[in-house]
Amino acid sequence: MTEPTINPDSILDSVKKVLQVPFDYDVFDLDIMMHINSVFNTLHQLGIGPVEGYQITDAEDTWDAFLGTDPLLNSVKTYVTLRVRMIFDPPPNSFTQTAIKEAIQELEWRMSVHREGVVYPTQVTVVSDT
Repeated sequence: MTEPTINPDSILDSVKKVLQVPFDYDVFDLDIMMHINSVFNTLHQLGIGPVEGYQITDAEDTWDAFLGTDPLLNSVKTYVTLRVRMIFDPPPNSFTQTAIKEAIQELEWRMSVHREGVVYPTQVTVVSDT
Protein backbone atom coordinates (compact mmCIF):
# COMPACT_ATOMS: atom_id res chain seq x y z
CA MET A 1 0.00 0.00 0.00
CA THR A 2 1.38 3.42 -0.97
CA GLU A 3 1.46 6.27 1.47
CA PRO A 4 -0.67 9.29 0.52
CA THR A 5 1.30 12.29 -0.66
CA ILE A 6 0.72 15.95 -0.06
CA ASN A 7 -0.95 17.93 -2.81
CA PRO A 8 1.33 20.99 -3.26
CA ASP A 9 -1.53 22.87 -4.96
CA SER A 10 -3.81 22.45 -1.92
CA ILE A 11 -3.92 25.62 0.15
CA LEU A 12 -4.68 23.75 3.37
CA ASP A 13 -2.08 21.02 2.83
CA SER A 14 0.70 23.45 1.96
CA VAL A 15 -0.02 25.68 4.97
CA LYS A 16 -0.12 22.62 7.23
CA LYS A 17 3.26 21.54 5.85
CA VAL A 18 4.83 24.87 6.79
CA LEU A 19 3.20 24.64 10.22
CA GLN A 20 4.67 21.12 10.51
CA VAL A 21 1.23 19.60 10.96
CA PRO A 22 0.97 16.26 9.12
CA PHE A 23 -1.41 16.79 6.22
CA ASP A 24 -3.31 13.61 7.08
CA TYR A 25 -3.83 14.79 10.69
CA ASP A 26 -7.10 16.72 10.55
CA VAL A 27 -7.67 17.70 14.20
CA PHE A 28 -6.58 21.31 13.55
CA ASP A 29 -8.03 21.68 10.05
CA LEU A 30 -10.97 23.86 11.11
CA ASP A 31 -8.69 26.15 13.11
CA ILE A 32 -6.16 26.46 10.29
CA MET A 33 -8.87 27.06 7.67
CA MET A 34 -10.41 29.78 9.85
CA HIS A 35 -7.02 31.53 10.04
CA ILE A 36 -6.39 31.10 6.30
CA ASN A 37 -9.79 32.63 5.55
CA SER A 38 -8.99 35.56 7.85
CA VAL A 39 -5.76 36.15 5.93
CA PHE A 40 -7.71 35.94 2.65
CA ASN A 41 -9.93 38.72 3.98
CA THR A 42 -6.84 40.83 4.68
CA LEU A 43 -5.57 40.09 1.16
CA HIS A 44 -8.94 41.13 -0.26
CA GLN A 45 -8.62 44.45 1.57
CA LEU A 46 -5.16 44.82 0.00
CA GLY A 47 -6.73 44.21 -3.42
CA ILE A 48 -5.27 40.73 -3.89
CA GLY A 49 -7.42 37.77 -4.93
CA PRO A 50 -10.82 37.41 -6.55
CA VAL A 51 -12.99 40.53 -6.52
CA GLU A 52 -15.83 38.63 -4.82
CA GLY A 53 -13.50 37.33 -2.09
CA TYR A 54 -12.43 33.78 -1.42
CA GLN A 55 -12.60 31.16 1.30
CA ILE A 56 -11.46 27.60 1.63
CA THR A 57 -13.64 24.81 2.99
CA ASP A 58 -11.35 21.79 2.67
CA ALA A 59 -8.06 20.49 1.26
CA GLU A 60 -9.49 20.47 -2.27
CA ASP A 61 -9.25 24.27 -2.56
CA THR A 62 -6.15 25.19 -4.57
CA TRP A 63 -3.81 28.13 -4.93
CA ASP A 64 -4.72 28.45 -8.62
CA ALA A 65 -8.37 28.92 -7.68
CA PHE A 66 -7.35 31.84 -5.47
CA LEU A 67 -4.41 33.33 -7.39
CA GLY A 68 -5.12 32.42 -10.98
CA THR A 69 -2.02 31.89 -13.06
CA ASP A 70 -0.03 35.07 -12.29
CA PRO A 71 3.44 33.86 -11.19
CA LEU A 72 4.12 37.31 -9.74
CA LEU A 73 1.66 36.50 -6.97
CA ASN A 74 3.57 33.46 -5.70
CA SER A 75 4.62 35.50 -2.67
CA VAL A 76 0.99 35.31 -1.53
CA LYS A 77 1.65 31.70 -0.54
CA THR A 78 4.49 32.77 1.75
CA TYR A 79 2.40 35.62 3.12
CA VAL A 80 -0.53 33.35 3.98
CA THR A 81 1.66 30.79 5.70
CA LEU A 82 3.55 33.42 7.71
CA ARG A 83 0.36 35.15 8.84
CA VAL A 84 -1.28 31.83 9.78
CA ARG A 85 1.84 30.76 11.66
CA MET A 86 1.82 33.97 13.70
CA ILE A 87 -1.81 33.32 14.67
CA PHE A 88 -1.80 29.53 15.02
CA ASP A 89 1.68 28.78 16.36
CA PRO A 90 3.79 31.89 16.95
CA PRO A 91 7.47 31.29 17.66
CA PRO A 92 8.42 31.68 21.33
CA ASN A 93 11.51 33.71 20.44
CA SER A 94 10.87 37.46 20.07
CA PHE A 95 13.67 37.77 17.51
CA THR A 96 11.98 35.23 15.26
CA GLN A 97 8.61 36.91 15.76
CA THR A 98 10.13 40.25 14.74
CA ALA A 99 11.75 38.73 11.65
CA ILE A 100 8.44 37.17 10.59
CA LYS A 101 6.55 40.42 11.19
CA GLU A 102 9.09 42.31 9.07
CA ALA A 103 8.79 39.70 6.30
CA ILE A 104 5.00 40.06 6.43
CA GLN A 105 5.24 43.85 6.12
CA GLU A 106 7.62 43.60 3.17
CA LEU A 107 5.38 41.10 1.41
CA GLU A 108 2.37 43.38 1.97
CA TRP A 109 4.29 46.27 0.43
CA ARG A 110 5.43 44.19 -2.55
CA MET A 111 1.93 42.83 -3.18
CA SER A 112 0.53 46.37 -3.02
CA VAL A 113 3.12 47.54 -5.54
CA HIS A 114 2.18 44.67 -7.83
CA ARG A 115 -1.53 45.39 -7.43
CA GLU A 116 -1.03 49.06 -8.24
CA GLY A 117 0.67 48.04 -11.47
CA VAL A 118 3.90 49.88 -10.86
CA VAL A 119 6.07 49.25 -13.88
CA TYR A 120 9.78 49.52 -13.41
CA PRO A 121 11.90 50.78 -16.29
CA THR A 122 13.91 48.24 -18.18
CA GLN A 123 17.52 47.95 -17.25
CA VAL A 124 19.63 50.59 -18.99
CA THR A 125 23.20 49.86 -20.04
CA VAL A 126 25.51 52.81 -19.49
CA VAL A 127 28.20 53.25 -22.15
CA SER A 128 31.32 55.10 -21.12
CA ASP A 129 32.71 57.90 -23.36
CA THR A 130 36.31 57.01 -22.53
